[in-house]
Amino acid sequence: MKILTCTTPGQFAYAEADKPVLKADHAIIRIKRIGVCGTDLHAFRGTQPFFSYPRILGHELSGELVELDNAPGFEVGEAVTFIPYFNCGVCVACRSGKPNCCVNIQVCGVHADGGMVEYLQVPSYSLVHGEGLTYDELALVEPLAIGAHGIRRAGVEPGEFVLVIGAGPIGLGTIEFARIAGGNVIAMDVSNDRLAFCREKLGIQYTINPLEGDAVEQLRAITNGDMASVVVDATGNLKAINGGIDYLAHGGRYVLIGLQKEAFSFNHPEFHKRESTLMSSRNATRRDFEHVVTSMKQGLVDPKTYITHRVYFDEVISHFESWLNPETQVIKAMIVNE
Repeated sequence: MKILTCTTPGQFAYAEADKPVLKADHAIIRIKRIGVCGTDLHAFRGTQPFFSYPRILGHELSGELVELDNAPGFEVGEAVTFIPYFNCGVCVACRSGKPNCCVNIQVCGVHADGGMVEYLQVPSYSLVHGEGLTYDELALVEPLAIGAHGIRRAGVEPGEFVLVIGAGPIGLGTIEFARIAGGNVIAMDVSNDRLAFCREKLGIQYTINPLEGDAVEQLRAITNGDMASVVVDATGNLKAINGGIDYLAHGGRYVLIGLQKEAFSFNHPEFHKRESTLMSSRNATRRDFEHVVTSMKQGLVDPKTYITHRVYFDEVISHFESWLNPETQVIKAMIVNE
């Protein structure tokens, strides 16, 4: 089978490899779609934490189930996706029902080789039924689940003002699920094109570009002086993370979905006087994946709006670097593997 490996930062190479041989308690998926996410782009740049090279990228995946062992309820030939955070099942996080932050986690395409291949073997416990969704839709379940998990962590309640900083693919999913939870959503980004997407495609009423005017004053006007009860960073940008506390209401919750390699810092009096709650949000759980699938089936989320670029597997090298350029206006690039 053909594989595509990121050999070093900035370099891809195609190669041939043996098709995987089925192991006990595993399943083999013929990969049909590969979504390109920020993790893949950061890995290509060489700025992704927890990373080593060479590595086969790709964890936003869907495909046809071709072989399986100990996967009750699943059938050969059905369309599936899977939860790409392989957990040990025995550590303190796993025992606490948080396999998404397993002490010994192996994330497909990050710690272990991922889905830029023709066939991929995954643990049977990670499989997720397709529920009649298309391969395109199923490949978008994972990135949307990241946002869904962050919103569930925040405990968003109807009517709360929720500020999502960063309108990239993860931020857009976060915005969607904040809206589904009943929040009054405010999108913040330095790209007017991304903010226009939020208004026109997602129906978001409030948007702020912090490069245009005083963002604090704009937020204060939107929230009638209260500021945001929930602030979610989906940028991973150090300046944005450090500045997010300025947007938080007293008694509010600050959720960090975006990942930054460096140390972040807040003004302690500003953090303390609000009696703020700070939390990280890592990956997602089966509950979040199922929430996304159900939301898609109910028409609450239209995943087709996210796919702005599409290439075939053999074309990835010639296009991938261009997706790093903001001028290409990529929301989600989808790789077709037929």
